[in-house]
Amino acid sequence: MAQPPAADCFEDSERTLAHVLARRLRDRPDQAWIRGDDAVFTYRDADRLAAELAGGLAALGVSRGDTVLLMLEDCIEFVALWCALGRLAAIEVPVNRHYRGSLLAHVVSDSAASVIVIDAEYLPRLAEVADACGGLATVVVRGEAETVVGGLRVVPFARLAAAPVAAAALQPWDLAAVMYTSGTTGASKGVAVTHGHAFEYARGVIDMLAMRASDVYYAPLPLFHIAGQWAVVYAAAIAGATAVLADSFSPRQFWERARRHGATCAFVLGAMANLLHRQPPLPEDADNPLERLLMVPLIDEVEEFKRRFRLLVSTTWGGTEMNCPTRSGFDLPDARTCGRLDERRYELRIVDANDCEVPDGTPGEAVVRPRKPWMVMDGYWRRPDVTVRAWRNLWLHTGDILSRDPHGNYYFVDRSKDAIRRRGENISSMEVEREINAHPDVLESAAFPVAAELGEQEVMAVVVPRPGCRVVPEALTRFLVARMAYFMVPRYLEFADTLPKTPTGKIQKFALRERGVTAVTWDRVQAGVTLKR
Repeated sequence: MAQPPAADCFEDSERTLAHVLARRLRDRPDQAWIRGDDAVFTYRDADRLAAELAGGLAALGVSRGDTVLLMLEDCIEFVALWCALGRLAAIEVPVNRHYRGSLLAHVVSDSAASVIVIDAEYLPRLAEVADACGGLATVVVRGEAETVVGGLRVVPFARLAAAPVAAAALQPWDLAAVMYTSGTTGASKGVAVTHGHAFEYARGVIDMLAMRASDVYYAPLPLFHIAGQWAVVYAAAIAGATAVLADSFSPRQFWERARRHGATCAFVLGAMANLLHRQPPLPEDADNPLERLLMVPLIDEVEEFKRRFRLLVSTTWGGTEMNCPTRSGFDLPDARTCGRLDERRYELRIVDANDCEVPDGTPGEAVVRPRKPWMVMDGYWRRPDVTVRAWRNLWLHTGDILSRDPHGNYYFVDRSKDAIRRRGENISSMEVEREINAHPDVLESAAFPVAAELGEQEVMAVVVPRPGCRVVPEALTRFLVARMAYFMVPRYLEFADTLPKTPTGKIQKFALRERGVTAVTWDRVQAGVTLKR
């Protein structure tokens, strides 16, 4: 099998979208870059459409360093606009298409953009908050617009097709995007991402999946998210491969789509893998084209998953701000690792509250530094105070609690905001969820802290039963008592049909924490269920 140009063949000065696409235009212009259900988009197609859209954006006044909002469905035009903004050295600001109200207004106004490109179906949401979107002047609408956005110029998307403009020179330190965090811990902050940062994120995924130019890469992640745009679309371009543009994740359609497109590698979040694993087994499960899968984080049943679907699995740990400093390779030491440090590119320490390094086996906050410039975030957009706090003592503080074993394997423990402190004991919400999810009638769960009467916190969990199943709180408690330390067993249990999630499948625990104990919450203490130490 022919090997593609490796990601590392790009010089440090070439870590930009412009350099990557220029190389693909030279060596494989008519190869499919993006494959959808109804269309194929070659590298030559991308260059032609991006040049036209860049001309149209320039006619609207967009130039180097300007921010432009994109609130679109996953489509070819989204990718082409990203490339067009790169040609102008402008800054892309993808907007979560599920945002509305004050959250949407916050992103629009905080971005300082004067132009937004938006699908017509989201226009009413923008109109509702237009008065709070200071600085916005022009709305480019894709589709038929029936809503009038008072005081703003509305331009049909077709008008963006204009005479091509010459591509601006790009450097790795030029800003490529402002990516707003997914909001699992509260209000979104904009992460200022350079071209070097975006390249590194994508390049890391190529390593983790051992991607080749012959690969077809399928990952049902939205383009407004860093993992959808750069871990999939950009990674495919750097590897010279083909990416499948997926509408959304469906556990029932995942394998059918993989077969239809002949996908050889894929990327799924742990929540997606859990749903795939919990589908009823089928005789054709192993009859699929996937060879390699990136699963983040791993599920406990990963070895069974590998056998059932006949593929290799690797994992990593990272985030929008710092990319992915660890990777496991396909030889997983266990089902809980998040990999080993990529020492060629990163430094990583596990520290206590005073930034002092802790011994192996002791959980602490992960702090990161890159070994080359422009590999991690340039800072939080228009938030110098938050940026300084995040970089205190010259290390980027991730907010993630990790531990390391003596062999150099790293383990994700929890987000610092999700860790629970109960009567002097530190509890990982992830560990509580893992044991709850082991119950045969449970589909998924979310554990989080709620205030205790006498200070510190109690453990609460919201549980989603499997379809057609009923989970009795007393029985679930007995199940957990046999599997975990007494102080970890939730005092409060609540049952729901779904959990609040981001579009990439991350549970929004802040929403559950804010709601806390409700009238329908089962209280183990009030029910008279006592635990023995």
